[in-house]
Amino acid sequence: MQAPGRRDASAEQPTIVLIEDDRHIAELVDLYLRNTGYRVLQAGDAARGLELIDQHHPILVVLDIGLPGGMDGIEACKQIRSTSDVPIVILTARDDEVDRVIGLELGADDYLTKPFSPRELVARVRAVLRRTDRTARPSTQPRTVGGVTVDGLRREVTVNEEVIALTAREFDLLAHFVEHPGIVFSRQQLLDSVWGAGWFGDERTVDVHVRQLRRKLGDELPLTTIWGVGYRCG
Repeated sequence: MQAPGRRDASAEQPTIVLIEDDRHIAELVDLYLRNTGYRVLQAGDAARGLELIDQHHPILVVLDIGLPGGMDGIEACKQIRSTSDVPIVILTARDDEVDRVIGLELGADDYLTKPFSPRELVARVRAVLRRTDRTARPSTQPRTVGGVTVDGLRREVTVNEEVIALTAREFDLLAHFVEHPGIVFSRQQLLDSVWGAGWFGDERTVDVHVRQLRRKLGDELPLTTIWGVGYRCG
C-alpha cells in the first residue's frame, strides 16, 4: 500500500499502451520503454487493449497485428482510429507489405517487422512522438489551398467549414504541402521532411498517406501526382 502523503510517480509518467499477446516480447518491450521513462500498460488481446486506451488516454499505442481472439490488430487499429488520433506503432510477424500498407491506410504512424530490436522500437516511439507533438511547429495563421484550410495552432483541417478528422501523420503531410504551395516534392523529400531523416521505411508510405488525404478531402484538395517525380499541391 502506498504511504500516506506519497504520490505515485508512475502515474505522472507518459503512458503507452502495449497490445501484444507474446508474453516474452511484451515483457522485453515493457522493460525498454519503462527504462526510457514511460509508464507501460500491457494487454494480451485487442478487447483489453481498447479498454486500457479508453480508461488511460495514452500518448501512444504499440499494437501487434496478429492478435488472438475475435479481433486482430487491423480491426483494433480501425476501432482506435474511429474515436482517437493517438499515435500508433504496429508490429507484424510477417515481412509482408500488405500488412504494412493496410495498417498505414487505417491510420498507423509507423511499423516494425518482427524480430526487431527493442532499442529500435524505442527510437521509433520517440520519433513518432516528436512528429505528432501537438505543440510542435505551429503555423501563426491558418493556410488555405483549394477548398482546404489548415490551422496549425489548432491542428485542425476544414473543408467548407466542416472539420475533417486526420491522423497526426496525415495532418503533418498536408501541412507540409500547404506551407509550400506549387513546389514539387519527391517521395524521399517528403519522407525526410515529414517522417524525419531517421525514419526506416519505403517510399510507398508516402503514397498511402496521399491516398488517404485524397479520400478524406476529395476534389477540394488540389494535390497532383507528377509522374516519375512525386507530388505537388496548389
